[in-house]
Amino acid sequence: MEIYQLRTFVTVAQLGHLTQAAEVLHLSQPAVTAQIKAVEEEVGMPLFERTAGGVVLTRAGQELLPQAQEILASAKNLLNHARSLKGQLTGKAQLGITLMPSVLRVGPWVARLSERYPLLEVCLHQGVTGDVLNAVRKKELDGGFYLGKNPYVNVHTVLLDNMRLRIALPSGWLARVAEFTPRELGKLPWVGISQFSSLSKIVSELWRELNISPKKVSESDYFLTSMELVKAGVGLALLPETEALAAQAAGELDIWPDLVKTAELQFVFAADKVSDPVLQALVGELAPVWDISIPSFQ
Repeated sequence: MEIYQLRTFVTVAQLGHLTQAAEVLHLSQPAVTAQIKAVEEEVGMPLFERTAGGVVLTRAGQELLPQAQEILASAKNLLNHARSLKGQLTGKAQLGITLMPSVLRVGPWVARLSERYPLLEVCLHQGVTGDVLNAVRKKELDGGFYLGKNPYVNVHTVLLDNMRLRIALPSGWLARVAEFTPRELGKLPWVGISQFSSLSKIVSELWRELNISPKKVSESDYFLTSMELVKAGVGLALLPETEALAAQAAGELDIWPDLVKTAELQFVFAADKVSDPVLQALVGELAPVWDISIPSFQ
């Protein structure tokens, strides 16, 4: 039995779906099916049962899964140990960046990485929060920043901060409001948020909390774009508090008083990369930059 066959068995067991497993493994569905069949033939018993929604482990599959996971972990630890014996950490890290780099403290973080690991190449890719999370899940990225709650069990998170968000209005609009109530907020136009941005879910959650359903004008998936639209008088938007307060102080926009929305700002990475030396270096240097303690994922 080959390691790649065990990896396919574990991935299908975790996702419960052949097509999704094929996507994560970058294989065709027939290839995944063939590998599962080969494992079943070698052990001499069926490991999965088909259901309307995908596949589930048989009793035999449930018994064998923990040992298969241990074998994969041991193989990964062996490779990692061999790499560490070579001395200086080398490699390339593909990372997804969302929001504004200053909010994410990307500069200080990459500076620390460059100083401590001069042979580590850090590649930063700007993207929408939802796309970054999905790319991390598919292992197209080694890690990235995500705003909101992570819905995937095969993705680990490191909580960096509970980001404070404020409702920003075009300058002078507060004077047009009769009273500071949710009902008045619902009467005003808002800058729409792309469905591929996790901010869309956060804004929708805020609207449900306020029991409003405002008219959406234009659409954006990036905070800086939303801020420019607010400044231009297009409508309201939810913005990071620090940037919103700075723009308010410059007379560029107004802020709705006494209303703060918080959202989890997290660093995300594939769960099976937890013992990878490059990933450990990336996460380790987040701790001093964000003044946080890194949880144990073992």
